[in-house]
Amino acid sequence: MICSNEIIGGVEIQITKKKNLKNLYIRVNPPEGKVTISAPINYPDDEIKLFVLKKLPEINTIREKMTSQERQSKREYVSGESHYLWGRPYRLDVEIGAGSYEIVKMPNKILFRVPKGATRDNKEKYFNEWYRVELKRVLEGLIQKVEERMGISANEYRVKNMRTKWGTCNIDKRRVWINLQLAKKPIECLEYVLVHEMVHLLERNHTHRFNALVEEFYPTWKIAKRTLDNLPLDYLEKGE
Repeated sequence: MICSNEIIGGVEIQITKKKNLKNLYIRVNPPEGKVTISAPINYPDDEIKLFVLKKLPEINTIREKMTSQERQSKREYVSGESHYLWGRPYRLDVEIGAGSYEIVKMPNKILFRVPKGATRDNKEKYFNEWYRVELKRVLEGLIQKVEERMGISANEYRVKNMRTKWGTCNIDKRRVWINLQLAKKPIECLEYVLVHEMVHLLERNHTHRFNALVEEFYPTWKIAKRTLDNLPLDYLEKGE
């Protein structure tokens, strides 16, 4: 493996060449927009530079959006914090001294019972599992509705805490992944992401036909996407 840093078009690029790669991959990483490239070990440096220069307008657009979109501050899971569920903020009320972890959602607050000495990381882990249960509960009903509307289905639907994508679709295995963070967003955002990923089963790439199919199966997708784009992102450590 060979690693280097290059300035291309005014942007610092971290380049990693690996023996087991067949293609070149470029990624803009949150939260600070760091650009990384993975390439085959013998990929010519000049061709990497030309590729980056060609993609530079798109790279700069993504970096600008990434650095300008608001992010939540780091959650410490203490009383008084705001935590979102389905687009609504709830005040967190933490009770210390319980025999086990428990979360109770009330009309305007979330009661979080935790054992004495509970660490921040353990509280976050339990909270994320609660989000996972909430997401799967709502997702189950949405999947049935969307499958009937589209006339297709995936083989699997899974939930994963992703940092850079709201959802992904493995077309060959017909497997759809949904970001755990969508439990914090309005339900219409979850439905939009589900439809978007399932459309990949009909049209692999983001072509004009792809957008037309999304429009057909979820006519208000642009509103949902705009809502998703404008809401604060989850907190993310630099380099995470």
